[in-house]
Amino acid sequence: MAQKRIAAINDISGFGKCSLTVALPILSALGCSTSVVPTAVLSTHTGEEFSGYTYRDLTPDLNDFLAHWLRLGLSFDAIYSGYLGSFAQIDMVSGMFESFKSANTIIMVDPVMGDNGKLYSLYTPQMASELSSMCKKADIITPNITEAAFLTGMPYKEAPHSREYIIELMKRLFEFGCKHVVITGVCLSEDEIGVACGSLGSSIAFFMEGRYKAFYSGTGDIFASALLGLMLKGLNLECAAELAAKYITRCIERTWSSGVPHFYGINFEEELPWLFSQMSSV
Repeated sequence: MAQKRIAAINDISGFGKCSLTVALPILSALGCSTSVVPTAVLSTHTGEEFSGYTYRDLTPDLNDFLAHWLRLGLSFDAIYSGYLGSFAQIDMVSGMFESFKSANTIIMVDPVMGDNGKLYSLYTPQMASELSSMCKKADIITPNITEAAFLTGMPYKEAPHSREYIIELMKRLFEFGCKHVVITGVCLSEDEIGVACGSLGSSIAFFMEGRYKAFYSGTGDIFASALLGLMLKGLNLECAAELAAKYITRCIERTWSSGVPHFYGINFEEELPWLFSQMSSV
């Protein structure tokens, strides 16, 4: 079977385990040939623990970067977008979807723009609104609760979340025309966290795990990367979402027990063998 090819569009944060520094190793480890489109280069992620980080916007390079790929006639089985570094990049990446998408190409958008009810420091409400338009071109979207609220115009609600609230968010996200929706960071009680997922026309499934009272950077990137890689290995959405949720929990458990500061990111590397072992039994 031919190796699946993915174009991963995201930033490079030098320290903190997020974005392309987690997407590339996870997708590659799952057997995908992964090419990267860097949207920005930062010294660390933008969490409040890291003040004074450097930021290089790569918007001026992006059109030439993608034009070169077009001249080469490259094609991909999936295009996966994450953090975009400027308002202009949203339109550029939307154009990439149209230029590189074939009948069998999967478009996955992780609309990275905020958490805990707030937009990230480099994001504006105008960018959040434009991301809604980009999500309408996707086959799969993976927002967290904050991002789902911004995309749909619904109010953001603190955990614990009612099933009715999550289901309404899902319904409104499906109105974008996506085939598959996964909402991350769902907390149905104080002691559990997980995901809600569904495909157009099907019921909504919840996969919950134990919750640790700490915020770990990069979990959304790790989950989305594992989800896409597992689906390209042949798992359906629900199986991939459940396995990716369990994988994230094991990574957090390992990191928690090690005492590493939460803003350094989670130990996803040493749980990859477990992920491989589970794939064969699904």
